[in-house]
Amino acid sequence: MHHEISVKQLESEVGPAANGMVKAIESCVHCGFCLAVCPTYQELGEEMDSPRGRIFLMKSVLEGQLPVQDMIPYVDRCLGCMACMTACPSGVNYENLLVPFRTYAEEKRVRPLAERAQRLAVNQTLPHPGRFRVATFAGHLAKPFRGLLPDELNVLLDFLPPHLPKYTPLPEHVLAVGPRRARVALLGGCVQQVLSPELGWAALRVLAINGVEVVVSSQQGCCGSLLMHNGDLDGARQLAARNLTAFPTDVDAVITTAAGCGSGMKAYDTLFEGRPEAEAAAEFARKSQDITTFLDSLGLRQPPSLPRPLKLAYHDACHLAHAQGVRQPPRSLLRAVPNLTLIEITESDMCCGSAGTYNLTQPEIAGRLGQRKVSHILETGAEAVAAGNIGCMMQIRSHLEQAGKPIPVYHTIEVLDFAYRQEMPG
Repeated sequence: MHHEISVKQLESEVGPAANGMVKAIESCVHCGFCLAVCPTYQELGEEMDSPRGRIFLMKSVLEGQLPVQDMIPYVDRCLGCMACMTACPSGVNYENLLVPFRTYAEEKRVRPLAERAQRLAVNQTLPHPGRFRVATFAGHLAKPFRGLLPDELNVLLDFLPPHLPKYTPLPEHVLAVGPRRARVALLGGCVQQVLSPELGWAALRVLAINGVEVVVSSQQGCCGSLLMHNGDLDGARQLAARNLTAFPTDVDAVITTAAGCGSGMKAYDTLFEGRPEAEAAAEFARKSQDITTFLDSLGLRQPPSLPRPLKLAYHDACHLAHAQGVRQPPRSLLRAVPNLTLIEITESDMCCGSAGTYNLTQPEIAGRLGQRKVSHILETGAEAVAAGNIGCMMQIRSHLEQAGKPIPVYHTIEVLDFAYRQEMPG
């Protein structure tokens, strides 16, 4: 029997995303260029754990030739790093297939109870800083009882830092230092506010000293990227819709310091396609920029020399390098700092294994990728590492500690902040 994907039927289940899914499938010529850059294929060596293999499986499911449950493990093991999109000569938009397919599959799959509990905990906690702080405190209390908990919940406990840094809310308005060159809105970030709140303050200081006025809306919330990545598009829309009204429209850009958030915000136009919020979402997506892209385009005011020489390795966050195509701006900014030597890492743009919540849901593969990343970092002899995403920073820091080489891991913007303030920790 001949099978084909019915766009009309698919539209009834996933909405306007159906056309993008079908186009992505039809664009793939199965050439294999994606195999060399796919982290799971490199680690596992299985065709079905490669992008072209997953595309074949997704096509088979949508054509009714394969039950969803049979191919779920392969889609679950996909990091969503989008390295395949960078390598693909046919221009397959894998993101336009993977994200809505996960939503499609979520409604049809059957999850074990412990897995459902983990997913609920992640989706209802990480996007909400207040809840995440409370959960982190509760997690520390639960650690002595980890032997009584299922593995899926123990992984959440492993993710917790030993101590939470002090949190001070960001001000709602920061004036530019000297003549104003631009006015922007800043996304505070969810996980970042809990695990690394100093990042937001570093961003405010660097923006201000570069003549940028910053607005930090108190009404903003999670950008929705985590839920989007996990296949909960309805939940992602609810979170994103709040930001469409919370952020001011009279700004030159909406700035984020997290690669994952930036990638999600740039996808708002697709997320709200065919909906009443479509116009506002498209404008929001157009204005969204990573802080390094914005500062590089604006023109960085020359920072002073670092107080001491620093050999710094730079890691490409997947959702900066692949999903957004941002590679040179962070490097240009770092190279502008006197007394800093920037060192390239082998496989710099291969995923470190963080990938949103991947290190929680797929800890074994995430661990192997984290070790692989850290081994390449240590080969460079660097004294510190810089990255543009809080998830990458936490993953790399954790594996450096496990390797007994706890060199500092900074955000790119923190390094600039050190130079401007003439301070360095440690």
